[in-house]
Amino acid sequence: MAKPNKIYSVLFNKCPRCGQGDFFITKSAYNLRNFDKMNRYCSHCGADFVPEPGFYQGALYISYAFYVAFMVIFFLIFVNLFREYLDYFLVSIIPILVILTPLFYRMARRTWLALFIKPIPSEEQSS
Repeated sequence: MAKPNKIYSVLFNKCPRCGQGDFFITKSAYNLRNFDKMNRYCSHCGADFVPEPGFYQGALYISYAFYVAFMVIFFLIFVNLFREYLDYFLVSIIPILVILTPLFYRMARRTWLALFIKPIPSEEQSS
C-alpha cells in the first residue's frame, strides 16, 4: 500500500495518518443530523482526531481561506464570462456559500488535523 496522501485524506474523509479510517461518521456533508459528528479515533490506526480541547479553533482560519478563495474564483468567472450579468453576482454568491458551508466546515477540520499529523510509512501499516 502506498503512503497516505494528505490531500486525498482531506478530500475523501479519511484519516490523515493512515489514509483508511473515516474522519467523520457520515460520508455526506449534507446529512442534516450528523454533518458535524466526528469519530474520536481512527478505526484503522487509532489516531486521535481530537488531540486537545479547542484544537479545531484553528480550523476557522482554514474555513475562512476556503471561503475567500471560492469567492475570488467565483468573482473572476463572473467578471470574465458573465460581465453583463454582474448584478447577479451578489444575489447568487450568498445562497451558494450557505449551501457550501457544511462542505467547507468538514474540509477545514480535516485540513487542520492533516497539518499536524504525520502519515505513517507504508511498511509500518502492513505490520
